[in-house]
Amino acid sequence: MSNTMYVVTGAGPVGWTIAEQLAGRGENVRVLTRSGSGPDHPLVERLRVDVSDPAHLAQALDGATAVFHCIHGSAYRAKAWAAELPGAERVVMDAAAATGAVVVFPESLYSYSEPDKTITESSPREATGGKRGIRSALLKDRQAHPANTVSVVAGDFFGSRARMAHAGERMVPLVLKGKTVQVLGSADQPHSFTYVPDLAAAMIAAAQKPGVWNSVLHAPTGPAMTMREIAGNFARSAGVPEPKLSVVPGWLLRTLGLLSTDMRELAEMLYQFERPFVMDSTASQAKLGLEPTPLSDAMAATVAWWRDQEAVASR
Repeated sequence: MSNTMYVVTGAGPVGWTIAEQLAGRGENVRVLTRSGSGPDHPLVERLRVDVSDPAHLAQALDGATAVFHCIHGSAYRAKAWAAELPGAERVVMDAAAATGAVVVFPESLYSYSEPDKTITESSPREATGGKRGIRSALLKDRQAHPANTVSVVAGDFFGSRARMAHAGERMVPLVLKGKTVQVLGSADQPHSFTYVPDLAAAMIAAAQKPGVWNSVLHAPTGPAMTMREIAGNFARSAGVPEPKLSVVPGWLLRTLGLLSTDMRELAEMLYQFERPFVMDSTASQAKLGLEPTPLSDAMAATVAWWRDQEAVASR
């Protein structure tokens, strides 16, 4: 058992997986959520803490060497992100700076301003407007803050607990049941998907390597797949027939966005699905000494998790 203490804020798919991986290595982990949720493990301490409260957060970070800040906005809307995320991140960075802990953030590809090119760690991150502009501003705030930080960028998620994802509940349960999978924009454009345990492993490795602090890294991510390909891979892993896909065209989503805020927020990101949207993680893999999990293993683990969820739901 290690004497090191790690703090994880949030118990979504990323925070939960980080806590599991750390505890599995014999590390002490403190998970902070408003609900007190998190993995059930003897090395995981689950605390009910509102991380936007500086006083309570400072106490919860006592003794921590690294903070994995894995909390997201309350809604998938630019307005919610702008109101909630910058302030919450500053509180966490302020508290971490006072204790000397590094803050490691999971990050999206939204800030990249030349997405039509293969996205590398050195690609420009100057996107403006909406959710993309908010992510760009968050990265700049981290860079300017006195706390040590690392931002680890991932593509769209797949894996255990990644429910709210294009390759999550919108896809895998439907594939398993032989139902049609609905996708946005196009079924045949290459798109980068990151296996959640690979993101978690990269964040842990980054926390332990001061030489990569105060930089932006890419989580180990395998070759891009089209929506048709990733759905087909899930089907083959599960031993079920190749799924049928239906496409919601961009023009329809943009039209619906005139009347619906939720549709408008989705339409903002259509560029990721109507054209190639590909990231490269080669440079970061070399720095961290990591590789993506073999696709067959990642698919099998994801399918097994979703089947377990369906078994629980059917009891």
